[in-house]
Amino acid sequence: MSTTPQVPGTYVFDTAESRRGRALNRLCGSLKHAENRAGFQADEGAYCDAYGLTAEQREAVLTRDWNRMMELGGSIFYVFKLAMLDQRSMQYLGGVFTGMTTEEFTEALRAGGRSFG
Repeated sequence: MSTTPQVPGTYVFDTAESRRGRALNRLCGSLKHAENRAGFQADEGAYCDAYGLTAEQREAVLTRDWNRMMELGGSIFYVFKLAMLDQRSMQYLGGVFTGMTTEEFTEALRAGGRSFG
């Protein structure tokens, strides 16, 4: 049984998740370098294979299933590098993660965010 606190609707990025998502996060982290971004864009599938992603991680990256990447051990700090490559903002991802549009999420932030009761 896990002793990690659970908050409904969130992903807790603990040591186990870090290990599970290592290949995915290494791939996303590599995108900070221009030559790696070019290599990824030239052949996304081969780039995923070079990093040893699981079949599920590979599919999530190729289809840009942002929620699934998080479920498979992705860290938002690394996954965001892939989103930036696609010219997606943090507000866009926030909307995806909360089931809102980018505009709704941005407005919610301006209104003070959401609270957990």
